[in-house]
Amino acid sequence: MTIACKPSAAVWADIRLDRLERNIRAIRALLPPGCAFMAVLKADGYGHGLPETARTALAAGADALAVGTLREALLLRGASIRGPILPLTPCPPDEVDIAAENGISLPVVSRQWLEEALRRKTTRLPLRVHLKIDSGMGRLGICDGSELRRVVAMLRTDGGLIAEGVYTHLATAGQADDSFVREQHRRFSGMCGMVRDAGFPHAVVHCAGSAAALRFPELALDMVRVGASLFGILPVDDETAGGIELPLAQTFSLHARIVQVKRVGKGESVGYGRAYTAAEDEWIATLPIGYADGLSRRCTGMPVLVEGQWGVIVGSVCMNQCMIRLPSFVPAGTRVTLLGENGGRSIPVKRMADWIGTIPQEVLASFGSRVPRIYSTGRPPD
Repeated sequence: MTIACKPSAAVWADIRLDRLERNIRAIRALLPPGCAFMAVLKADGYGHGLPETARTALAAGADALAVGTLREALLLRGASIRGPILPLTPCPPDEVDIAAENGISLPVVSRQWLEEALRRKTTRLPLRVHLKIDSGMGRLGICDGSELRRVVAMLRTDGGLIAEGVYTHLATAGQADDSFVREQHRRFSGMCGMVRDAGFPHAVVHCAGSAAALRFPELALDMVRVGASLFGILPVDDETAGGIELPLAQTFSLHARIVQVKRVGKGESVGYGRAYTAAEDEWIATLPIGYADGLSRRCTGMPVLVEGQWGVIVGSVCMNQCMIRLPSFVPAGTRVTLLGENGGRSIPVKRMADWIGTIPQEVLASFGSRVPRIYSTGRPPD
């Protein structure tokens, strides 16, 4: 027996902006007085939508925004979003005029980058910069004092530059052992002292991302950069998570409506390669979401929610579809939840991340523009 549904909006992500706002306020309440709050919205607001999350973050009291790239910063300016914006990845030096003309700050990650940027800069408008210090992450940034002194000398002599901040990134803030966090802070403090002594005492100093902001209030310094925790994620290991008492709410849910329901007999197979064989007579439903939408092929076997009951993804996840074993018959058109709440039960983003062997941030960033975002302040539609 086969039952099909009429065409409809079949896949969507429900974005709870009210929860985003509450998360920001809850985190901010933990910070020392006077500490500024930078909301990190890289990767299209962790997959939630960049302009929408930016507006919500600013309305909730964020003082500044960080994004992944200059392009994302320009998207915010194009959406009439004002205020300080810092891309965390350096742009090509020949794009510094664009940043200056749009009031966008840029990271200085090396002496060579700054020298080339100054050669390419033609606008008389000032370029605001944050000096990125590599204190042990081994990714981007200025590593040693001699290079930092040369960078600071250029800042001092070029009137077209404004030293707005100095920052670093902590590699192990989410791990129970905090010894390397302390070592990175020691190294960073020494480099900050060089910047301050060189005549920049008012540069904003920041080193704490989500994990450090929640675990180490003494490392909040002048500003924190909070990204993953805005969206209900604790980016810490399991040993550390138990020590953080903070009511963060998941902001992202993922739903799809059943396209077709079939009765599959015991011993019949489902999917490419006959990857699944029914152990008994079963109801199998097809959902119009697959790996082209961001649903990992490793999600096979993962539980999903159907009218508050547990189903499971079976067979191989296809490019545009996947199949689920239903707990009982439901009609085509029924909403199935892969992330978030359904019928009083919930699937956290971390559950999917653990299932496929990654982190929640990658899960959120995986679902691209093929999945429409619906912004709400209440429960998803039935």
